[in-house]
Amino acid sequence: MRPRDPSKLGDPERGLKAVLFDFGGVLTTSPFEAFTNYERANGLPEGFIRSLNAAEPHDNAWARLERSEITVAQFVVAFEQEAAAAGQRIDGAAVLGLLGGEIRPAMARAVRLCRERYLVGLLTNNYLSEQAAHDPGGSIESVLELFDEVVESSRVGVRKPEPAFFEIACDRLGIEPAEAVFLDDLGVNLRPARAMGMRTVKVSGEKEALAELSRLVGLELSAC
Repeated sequence: MRPRDPSKLGDPERGLKAVLFDFGGVLTTSPFEAFTNYERANGLPEGFIRSLNAAEPHDNAWARLERSEITVAQFVVAFEQEAAAAGQRIDGAAVLGLLGGEIRPAMARAVRLCRERYLVGLLTNNYLSEQAAHDPGGSIESVLELFDEVVESSRVGVRKPEPAFFEIACDRLGIEPAEAVFLDDLGVNLRPARAMGMRTVKVSGEKEALAELSRLVGLELSAC
């Protein structure tokens, strides 16, 4: 996958050349609801899974898996040990199975419309084989083909919110951080991007996020 020529794309008046999208929770439905349902079904405190992922965020089991420093099997053991240290029992393999989400048609259409004027990139924290495991129908693959660059933590060895992850994305697209808009559902990932000069959109709801993106890029995306 090779990016198009950035000199032939973008909006000089806005100083923009690229729109960068997160995957889970932006292009697809969020796994957080599935986490909550799992917690309720298994008698865990609400928010427990997210709290594990937030503890030691650069060195916990989840972070190491997304940088391909450990295998899935090693993750399961390490994640369950982290849960035990926090006083709870958890099935690490079952939690990984909660990550699959449905493509949001409005967001996919927004990518297509943005692509007419801008470079588009996908910036995702993932683990090797995750995409194939959760895309039996091929719907995700068809959306991935829209992007000029797909930057995966499991393949580049760094992950959001590490600044190096965003630097890799910009280098591959041939842009400066200030020439990009970045959408993510997690504030912790938006902060370093914003500090580098990117314009950012927090995706809490599709309608609000698309309205803000429309304002930033000068395209009508709100009705997607």
